[in-house]
Amino acid sequence: MSDEQRDENESGASAHDPHGPGTGAGPGEAAVPSGLVTAVVNLVHTGPVMLGAYTIAELTAVDAIVDFLEARPSEDELTEAVRSLAARELLLAGETSEHVQVRGDLGIAVAFQQRARMVLDARTSGTEPGEPWRILLLPQPEGICLMVRIDALGVHQIGLYGLDQALDILTEWLPRGAAADRDKTPDADTLLAAAERSALVTVTRYTAEGSAEIAGESTDLVFARYDGHLHTLSRDADEPDRLVPTPLDGKDAVRDRLAQLLS
Repeated sequence: MSDEQRDENESGASAHDPHGPGTGAGPGEAAVPSGLVTAVVNLVHTGPVMLGAYTIAELTAVDAIVDFLEARPSEDELTEAVRSLAARELLLAGETSEHVQVRGDLGIAVAFQQRARMVLDARTSGTEPGEPWRILLLPQPEGICLMVRIDALGVHQIGLYGLDQALDILTEWLPRGAAADRDKTPDADTLLAAAERSALVTVTRYTAEGSAEIAGESTDLVFARYDGHLHTLSRDADEPDRLVPTPLDGKDAVRDRLAQLLS
């Protein structure tokens, strides 16, 4: 985010300390300044808004990560993350001992993460140096989404994008190729072992109780490029542990299917 844009939204978000008592927004919930969400949404509709890069410990320290997606860092890691954020003036003491103020771009990331109630989690193998190995999309009601790119070092690069652009980026990153003949698809284990590039995409709807996200219904898709062709697998309705071929025909079939899952 530019310095001018950052100054306009410098107030960030405030949150209750998830380890202490709280009122108002509730334990761990962000209290967002009036007009912040509308202003940022309008900005995203003019182009992507980059919100910086953080470690998982830093995001956990301000409750900016969906709980069930990550293992919780150790207390020592969280303590060091709080110190790092405070040193960069991204985390300040709040009005009471139970509150903290998350400033700048990180405060915006917190506000939009806590508004989401669905997450697309895509993990791939066969990536090249410099590529993320994992991408998260958290759709928002206004047709935008929070995107998190995670690299091999665990750095989380966060940005807000229009949903259409985010889907284009995700589709380009996933395995690609001409649709495979369903009748010529090897068994799942053989296919995934031999694939040039493969990815697991999981879309999960969830609810929140205070600062805790609780996973609900989820859908899995597996994409694998093998011998130049793209194979798509999904879970068998009668045997959920079994992956079966799922034909996706057409130039935009993968993107359309992902958009359908997020609708």
